[in-house]
Amino acid sequence: MKKGREMTKILTMVLAAFVFVNVAQANEKREVVVSKFKHQAKTITPLSATEFEVKDKHGNTKIVNLKGKKFVVVSVSEPGSEGKSYAVDEDGTIWWVDKISSGAYGGHETPNGIFPIILKRRYHMSGAHPSANGVNNMDFEMLFTNQGHALHLGNTRALSHGCIHVGRKDVEAMFKWVDTHTKVVIMRGHYGQFLKQELEQFKQDVKSY
Repeated sequence: MKKGREMTKILTMVLAAFVFVNVAQANEKREVVVSKFKHQAKTITPLSATEFEVKDKHGNTKIVNLKGKKFVVVSVSEPGSEGKSYAVDEDGTIWWVDKISSGAYGGHETPNGIFPIILKRRYHMSGAHPSANGVNNMDFEMLFTNQGHALHLGNTRALSHGCIHVGRKDVEAMFKWVDTHTKVVIMRGHYGQFLKQELEQFKQDVKSY
């Protein structure tokens, strides 16, 4: 009888330890979900070609100036935005614009934020959404979140699961131009007004020359 009680006690302790480990792992997973987008912003408002007002979910704002660094701006393909990406050089010159598509409504929206490119690779296939025909559906991948959001080759007429689709005629040039750590600004709203200002200034400079 005594041995039976001791065995029951040991089994209870083992079970308690098992439950504790699983609860700890579950809490750890929940924490990862809570901090899903480390650099995510509630809103990003461009103040100039290189300056952005970034507001977080608590209403705190800060001004981020990217002048002196090359970066990419993406105005997502949603109503009230442009569905375009812009390449901006270190001196603040917008030298390239192209059409893109972004994440679909219903939980696949591309998150706002200023993200660094963390990985570049060719011939990659999505693990979460693999291609049925076995084709690498994320070629020219430029990954900017640990959750799999990336700029990559894709159909710019179709919305994505959260990535930014870049067209075939533009994606290779973008892939060569960006580096790891190059910032990607994902925003809602308009950025093209700064390109128009740049072109107007160029026209004025040509006339005065």
